[in-house]
Amino acid sequence: MRKLLEAFLVCQEAFKAIVLNNKELVSRSPLDRLVGEFFERSVKALDVCNAIRDGIEQVRQWQKHLEIVLVALNPSQRTVGEGQLRRAKKALTDLTIAMLDEKDAGAVLSQRNRSFGRTNNSGKNHSAGSHFRSLSWSVSRSARIAVYTMNAVLLFVMWALVAAIPCQDRGLQIHFSVPRNFPWAEPMTLLHDRILEESKKKDRRNSNGLLKEIHDVERCSRHLAELTDPNQFPLAEDRETELRQSVHELYEVCNSLKDGLGQLERQVREVFHRIIRNRTDCQDQPLA
Repeated sequence: MRKLLEAFLVCQEAFKAIVLNNKELVSRSPLDRLVGEFFERSVKALDVCNAIRDGIEQVRQWQKHLEIVLVALNPSQRTVGEGQLRRAKKALTDLTIAMLDEKDAGAVLSQRNRSFGRTNNSGKNHSAGSHFRSLSWSVSRSARIAVYTMNAVLLFVMWALVAAIPCQDRGLQIHFSVPRNFPWAEPMTLLHDRILEESKKKDRRNSNGLLKEIHDVERCSRHLAELTDPNQFPLAEDRETELRQSVHELYEVCNSLKDGLGQLERQVREVFHRIIRNRTDCQDQPLA
């Protein structure tokens, strides 16, 4: 995900340079309308960025429940008492409820994802290829390709973010296709198909997000919930060993999640500000 956002920022700067270096060309019809539609879509992308940052904050709230589990089941303690099991079990139950609440809240926010990628014609699908073929051939080919490419990249990156982070319903069934003659079409299509296939896996269908760290949290918390059943106290030696191993794994997952979320949040913030800055620079720059 971080590599994808890095690539997006590079594309943003390249597109900005093209627009500013061809100001007279992009001010003519129909390119002026196409560029304007792109920047209108980029404003909707800001909504997605805000939703992603809210989702990252929600995952941090999950971490607080996980920290309670780690304290209650501290591996340095000789034995695991019934009170510790109950405390850990409660924290895991609270975590499960928080995750379920996030899924329910996602349905309310789904309109943000559905509206992204639309212009005024809401009945159209998101096939980037058909949009490209409809452009006038009287427009400079390089300019048309630049506008089309940036639209496709923006749509794909926002779609991937929504798939990765628990900000709203996954909404992964968007119709996304690009002409095969573009050099970037194959890798983008492969990424798109890979994300879809991942979402269809049995253990990912009801996931809060496809980000690896989120999957690890869901998997570890489910396993620990089974191992911390107070009704099985006192724990058999093999079960206590399994519990300690799971706690160690959760500790590693939490560290990875903490580092990953911080980096991702900084990148999303940079994407947000770069979209605003580029839109302002390109639209406010007077003709030479």
